[in-house]
Formats: sequence, structure tokens, C-alpha cells
Amino acid sequence: VKFNNCAGNKGVRYETNSLDFKVRADGTMYAAHQVQMPSKQLILMVTAWDPQTLGRWEAIVRFLVAEKSQHNGHKPKGRKTMPGELVQQQSDTLLPWRQHQSANGLRRQKRDWVIPPINVPENSRGPFPQQLVRIRSDKDKEIHIRYSITGVGADQPPMEVFSIDPVSGRMYVTRPMDREERASYHLRAHAVDMNGNKVENPIDLYIYVIDMNDNRPEFINQVYNGSVDEGSKPGTYVMTVTANDADDSTTANGMVRYRIVTQTPQSPSQNMFTINSETGDIVTVAAGLDREKVQQYIVIVQATDMEGNLNYGLSNTATAIITVTDVNDNPPEFTTSTVRRCSPLCAGFPGCMSPRIQSSLPNGVAWKQKAGRSGTPHTTYPRGLSHSHFGFSQPRRPREKMQHFAAAVDYEMNRAFMLTVMVSNQAPLASGIQMSFQSTAGVTISVTDVNEAPYFPTNHKLIRLEEGVPTGTVLTTFSAVDPDRFMQQAVRYSKLSDPANWLNINATNGQITTAAVLDRESDYIKNNVYEATFLAADNGIPPASGTGTLQIYLIDINDNAPELLPKEAQICEKPNLNVINITATDADIDPNVGPFVFELPSVPSAVRKNWTITRLNGDYAQLSLRIMYLEAGVYDVPIIVTDSGNPPLYNTSVIKVKVCPCDENGDCTTIGAVAAAGLGTGAIIAILICIIILLTMVLLFVVWMKRREKERHTKQLLIDPEDDVRDNILKYDEEGGGEEDQDYDLSQLQQPETMDHVLNKTPGVRRVDERPIGAEPQYPIRPVIPHPGDIGDFINEGLRAADNDPTAPPYDSLLVFDYEGSGSTAGSVSSLNSSSSGDQDYDYLNDWGPRFKKLADMYGGGEED
Repeated sequence: VKFNNCAGNKGVRYETNSLDFKVRADGTMYAAHQVQMPSKQLILMVTAWDPQTLGRWEAIVRFLVAEKSQHNGHKPKGRKTMPGELVQQQSDTLLPWRQHQSANGLRRQKRDWVIPPINVPENSRGPFPQQLVRIRSDKDKEIHIRYSITGVGADQPPMEVFSIDPVSGRMYVTRPMDREERASYHLRAHAVDMNGNKVENPIDLYIYVIDMNDNRPEFINQVYNGSVDEGSKPGTYVMTVTANDADDSTTANGMVRYRIVTQTPQSPSQNMFTINSETGDIVTVAAGLDREKVQQYIVIVQATDMEGNLNYGLSNTATAIITVTDVNDNPPEFTTSTVRRCSPLCAGFPGCMSPRIQSSLPNGVAWKQKAGRSGTPHTTYPRGLSHSHFGFSQPRRPREKMQHFAAAVDYEMNRAFMLTVMVSNQAPLASGIQMSFQSTAGVTISVTDVNEAPYFPTNHKLIRLEEGVPTGTVLTTFSAVDPDRFMQQAVRYSKLSDPANWLNINATNGQITTAAVLDRESDYIKNNVYEATFLAADNGIPPASGTGTLQIYLIDINDNAPELLPKEAQICEKPNLNVINITATDADIDPNVGPFVFELPSVPSAVRKNWTITRLNGDYAQLSLRIMYLEAGVYDVPIIVTDSGNPPLYNTSVIKVKVCPCDENGDCTTIGAVAAAGLGTGAIIAILICIIILLTMVLLFVVWMKRREKERHTKQLLIDPEDDVRDNILKYDEEGGGEEDQDYDLSQLQQPETMDHVLNKTPGVRRVDERPIGAEPQYPIRPVIPHPGDIGDFINEGLRAADNDPTAPPYDSLLVFDYEGSGSTAGSVSSLNSSSSGDQDYDYLNDWGPRFKKLADMYGGGEED
């Protein structure tokens, strides 16, 4: 195999994918040992690679194995693929479809070539299109071949990146390439004849975009935050910064190196940190980190590609903020050894603030972080006090503690406190610190007396009494105590909450009396307890008040008679298993309730005669019929029920019982239910008859209305004066004439201005469109009341009168122009009957309008017409 890398093939090595075959430096392939071929064809992959550029090229070699007898003892030489012949022939021509002939003239089987990748540098400046390679088949000497390429970059998006001359087979790139957008392309080349028939099998073309250093390294974050403990040893890890380069990471274009550009502040040394040039790890390189001196460092880190070559590489920067964290290397100290303070007026309440205690801590964070590794104050208390009276809180300013009262202090008990406060570290100091871990200070607190609110010693106070006590009864004295023994103050009492308004309280001594009768069965009672709240206020400056709650437990007395349920029921008119269950209820509680006694009164006597009651248990009884039959209806049955109180109370309850006929299931029938409502059989029959009569009347009324409507259309029409059409103007649609009927002279139909021609007219002859001279006929006078006859006769009479009226205008009637008459304003038309020989001129007919248009067409055209 032969190979040419355009650099003299210096150092190029060959390899195969088989242990049975090897390739020498000159490209000669040989068998490493004796080989028994298992098949008639052997396919090997030969790889040429350059150790300096790390470039690799591959080609496939196929061996055809033939028997010795068929070729006179000579093995056929295997067909070998030489990448040099494919890539770098003269004029960069690839012959992927070459044909070979054997010595005896037989054509060998066609085999495809494996085309090595085509390398195209990115960001090329052109000119475009730029030729990459020429592909041709050796059959183009025999027939005309058309070449084409398919795949991503040709006929698939991105479209038309590559093109090929269909005649010459020259392949071009049409625009600059970007490796970061797409690093490689896979195309297929096709060869067909002029008819589109496949001449060669498609071959694969691989195009790789050669990377150029056109991208700067980019940090993942522009600002990195890290921390390191103060006093850390050199080599302590701080953080890692990372920059990515979009260029090829296997070349120097994408190999990033890091370095520190600046460090701020440069104390205690300008090189407190260093960075690993390849990984980006930042570590400490010098000792002396002290948070009390420098709390934060700002480090500018630069990333450069081309393996950090500042002359050729591209660079970018990021900021690393390194915070020096605190460690416990300073014990707390008080700024003063003695503190004196008078407590404010709120000293009697928990949480009230007392003196601020400040510690002098260069390491203030250690004091502030009380809950962590910092210091915390402790207090030594005098005899009689404990830690529950005082506590510490954190104010706004650091390195201070505000001492507060954790429990209320009493001026009447202690007027002053003397405390010893000690502050110490919860965690031990850092190694190497030779100092005391605690500090003490004395605190003197003076208590100022304030006006405290009165309080009720017994709160909530509970008393017990029977309900129903009369108004004005004294229940108890609910008094309050003023804790201010050294102040002469008076306490006044008032009601704060009394839901039922049952109580009164004496404003001076707190004596409570009843303002109304207390009822245990009231809605204001919860679990037999009535609750009221009272207010006790002093006259101090400012006034103070306290509240107390009085609870009254009411003992039940027998003051409510029992009741029966239900109030209404129904039962069959004949005795059977259908009975009425009765329940007794009482608003009182035990022992003023059951067991109850049920009985029927003796008056009226019909109650015990018709009904019987049976007691089931202490609260229930059954009411049933005593007789065999009771007429259906509604009956009021009185029942006497008595409770077990002392003394007992009784009540007569009336139950409204409906007695009705029942079916075989014991249920009231519909008629029975109506009868039970209080209506007898006769009343029911009367109601049904009334309903039938009402329906009959409605039916007759409907039939009469239908008949009346029919007669209205058939019998004589009686016109109401208000409906007389002669008194109304009715507008009807008028049918208009055509175009020819619109252009006519109305003056011919109007009455002439003079009457001479009428007076001179022959007697007996007149025009129907003229108003005659003479007396006008008199129409019959219209009666005031409607005409009693048929409306048709009325209309015909009016029509005859109008037809015989000589003075009626002809505008609404048919006009007959059968007689010309004399003195007509239209002139004579006798000349139309002339039988002249044709000298007559009929052109004037064209001036008479559209009504004479046809006549003008017939006579006005002359002899030629």
C-alpha cells in the first residue's frame, strides 16, 4: 500500500487490524506466519498514522483467495486500496469506481473504495465556491456520467453548504465553515448516466472541519465566592474556577491554562494565593490570614487558551471573592467592670430591658455568634434570686448584650439587685492562644415603683346556688387586691360582661346581687354554669385595671312540667297493631324528670271510652283505640303526664289524632285521609258534584264561544258606527303603469276652462269626462244609526247612485271615447281617415309622444318604408 501525507511520509507508521498480517515501512504487506484462509475473501483494515500530528488514515484491503490449480500455481495478487491514490492524485482526482482487468483479460468484480476524510479549515476567507476534490468514474470514457451528492450540507439542512459539478465531478464548499456549529459532514456521492440509471454504487464522503483558535475561554461564572478560615496553613484549598473553550479540546486551541493576575488587598503579602494552571484550584500559598485585619480578598483570575501562550492565545478574566472566616482566637472582655442602672417603669413585666453590657472583642463575630462557637454571658445571682429572673438578648449593635427581666420583679419585694455577670467561650480557644477564656462585671439594678393593676385573688371564682332565687339576693362578694402597698389608692368595680344582665355589683365593695331570676334552662347557660366578667380599676396615675371572672353553677329545681311528643298522629279506624308511640320530655334534669306517669283524664268520659294508654317505660307510652270501630275524623285526645320531681309537676297535653280507613297494610287510604281531615261522606259527595258541575259549565262556555265565532262569519253583518268604513280613509296599494303610461297629458282629462262648447252641444249627446250643466242629483241622507239591511244592498245602492251621477268626475271610472264631440280641445283627428295618394307628411307623428310611436313608424317613413 502506498500513502502520501504531503509531508514526505516521515515517521508514518502502518498497522492492520489482524495479527496474521503486517505492513513494513515501505508499505509492503506480508503474512506474519503461515495462514489458512477460511473463506474465499479476506478483508483487512490498514491504518496509517503520524505520531507528530496524531493524524490517522484508514483504507480497506480485500484479498480474493483462489485455488492454485486455477492459476498455474500463482496466487492472484490482492487488490489494494492506496489512500494516496485517492486523495492526492494529480489534480486532486478521486477514482472511487476504478475497474481492473486480470492478465487473461477477464474483468474482476467491481469493488468500492473507502474514501479518506476530507479536511476543510474553518473560517476560510474564500473565494467561494472553493474546490475541495474531484470525483470521477473511469466509465466516463465510455458514457456520459452525471455526478451528485446527498446528505446533511447538500440537500439536507443546512442546505447547499457543498455542491458538485454534475459533469466534471468537482466538489466545492460554498461558504466559510464553523467547527463550533458543526464539526463534520457525511455525504454520499452518486454517479448516473444521462437517463438517470445508476452507473456506480454510492460512496461515502466524510468532511471534517479543521479547528481554528477563534473562541476565547469563557468562565462559567463571572464572580466566584469562596471562603477560608483565618490562620489556615499554606496549601489549604479555597475554591475552583472553571473556564470552557468552544474550540477543539484535543488541540492547543482548546487547552486552557489559569493564572492569578491581581490580588486585592496585598496584605500581609501580595501572593497569598496561587492557582493550579490546569485544574483552576485556588489554594493558599502563604500564612498570615487574619480576619480582624483583612476580612475579604478579591482575586482576578485569567484563563488563556493555546496552553497559556499569552502571545498567541486568547484570554478572559473572572473575579474570585475569598472571604476569611472567623475562628475563636480572641476571648471576650467587658469594657467596664461595674454597671449601675435604674430600671424603667416597665420593670415589673417580663421582657423589660435593663443595662446594656458591652464586651470588648476584636473578634466581634465570635461574640455575635452566641449560638455557635462564640462566647455567651453567665450571671451570678444573689441569695433569693435565680436565673429565671434575668436573661440576655442581642441588641442591634454587635458585641453587646441587653440584659432583660425574664420574670416580673416586685418593688414591694426587692427594691434593688446586685448581679455579677460573667462572659466566657462555649468553645475552647484556638490552639496557641494563651489568654483567659472568661471575663466578669458587676451590675447593680434599682427597681422603680410603678402603679400596678388590681387583681382578683380567686380568678375564676365559682359559686353554687339553686336556680330561681328572687331578685336582689346577695350571691357573694367578689373583691380585688391592689398590690401597691405604698400607694393610697381606691378600687372601683364595674361589670364588663353579663350576657343575660342577671347580676349587679357594688362599685365600692364588690358585692354581687341578682338583678333578675336565674334560669338554668336559659340559652346563656353552658353546662349548668353562668359566666360573668367584672372590672376592678384603681385611681392611680396612670389608672390601672384588672379583670375577674365569676362562674355561677345553678342547681336545678323542678320548675318545668313535662311535654308530650308528637303533637299530631294518625291511626286506623279499627283496632289493630297500628298504635301511636308517645314520648315525654322535660326541660329539667335528673332527678326532676322521669320516670313519667301517663293517664287519660276522666272528663270528658268519651276519652277513656274510646282510647286507652299503655306505659312502656319511664319515658314512653302507647295510645290505641279501646273500641272496635271509630268513625274517621280528627280527634283531640288529652293526656296527663306527671314527672318524678319533688314536688311533682304534671301537664295535660292534647294530641291531635286523625282516624282514617286503612288498607290491608295498615296505611290510610286516600279517601280515608280526606275523611280524616274532618269531612264526612256526604260532604265529599257534595264536593265531587260541585266539581262536575263546574267542569260542565266550562265545557258549555267553550262550545258557545265556538258557535258564536262561527255565526259571526255567516250571519248578517252589523256595523258599529265606530267600525263604519265610510267614515275612514283606507289606503290601498295602487298598481302603476309601464314606462309608456307615465308620459301623457293630464290636461286632456281635466274639465275645460270655458263652458261654451258644452252649451252649444247637441241635446242628448255628452262626453262622459265632462261635468254636465244642470241640477246635481241628491244622494240619500245617511242615517245616524247603522243601516238595518244587508251590507251588500247598502254598497249596491251607493254604486247605482254614483253611476247615475252626471256630476261625478271620471277620474275613478272607465272612460269611453266613442264620440269625439264638438269643440274638443284636442282638435280633430278626422284626417286620419284620408285616403290621399301619399302626399301626406306624417313626420309630425314623431312629436306626439310615445303613444303615437308605432303609428309614426308605420306612416312617417315614406314610400321606401
